[in-house]
Amino acid sequence: MLVIGEKINASIKSIAEAIANRNDEYLANLARDQANAGANFIDVNTGSGQGLHSDEIAAMKWLVDVVQNATDKPLAIDSDSPDMIETGLKQYRGEKVMINSVTAEIPRLEAVGPLAAERQASIIALAMGAEGIPDSVDKRLAACDVIMTKLTGFGIKPEDIYFDPLVLPIAVDARQGQVTLKTIEQIKQRFPDAKTVMGLSNVSYGLPVRKLINRTFLIMAAYAGLDAVIINPLDTKAMSFIKVADIITGKDPSCRAYLRAHRQGTIVE
Repeated sequence: MLVIGEKINASIKSIAEAIANRNDEYLANLARDQANAGANFIDVNTGSGQGLHSDEIAAMKWLVDVVQNATDKPLAIDSDSPDMIETGLKQYRGEKVMINSVTAEIPRLEAVGPLAAERQASIIALAMGAEGIPDSVDKRLAACDVIMTKLTGFGIKPEDIYFDPLVLPIAVDARQGQVTLKTIEQIKQRFPDAKTVMGLSNVSYGLPVRKLINRTFLIMAAYAGLDAVIINPLDTKAMSFIKVADIITGKDPSCRAYLRAHRQGTIVE
């Protein structure tokens, strides 16, 4: 399973402060730590929701340089602003890159789609439109239909599209775990060449012992067809669960990756 390291995100107070203070050493170390822990991509997000948009643009340029100088892992340029995404892509020197993210909103697809096509980037696509997260599988699939049509129309390959089925807290609506899992299954059936990706944390919001819920949901999502996960790679138990999920779903032939991780001492119970 592909792992996208989520830690360098300005929605986290300590990260927002490090970006504002231009604490390059702290952020570079965090990028390296995530890479060393097994992240395949390092997500970078400077959107704190505070301050001027021009400040966030400048911060994106600076942060992309900090992270790409710290590690050779490819980046996921993360923003809900097309011009922020464009800024990050222009600043990034690597060949392999991911965009996080688009929705089924046509203006956003038409703004970000050509950027992804020009850069041959992978792209995370949220199964939703302007109305917010749909509460049913069918509505989420309808959003995916719109996204697939538009993105492939720009020349983006289906295998470079990572659909996020989206997660709502099960503490609010106990059905939502099943809705997400069924959406993953249906996406894999409807778009067999596309990928699926998911962040886990929303599922456990409002409940105690959240990491236990997240890790359990990860295994269930892997069985449903999850290809990638946005996660804290410094959570060694969660990373161990990913290795186990790859065994169970046949993505780790002969258990080689699992056994290698065990020899390295990174598998924990």
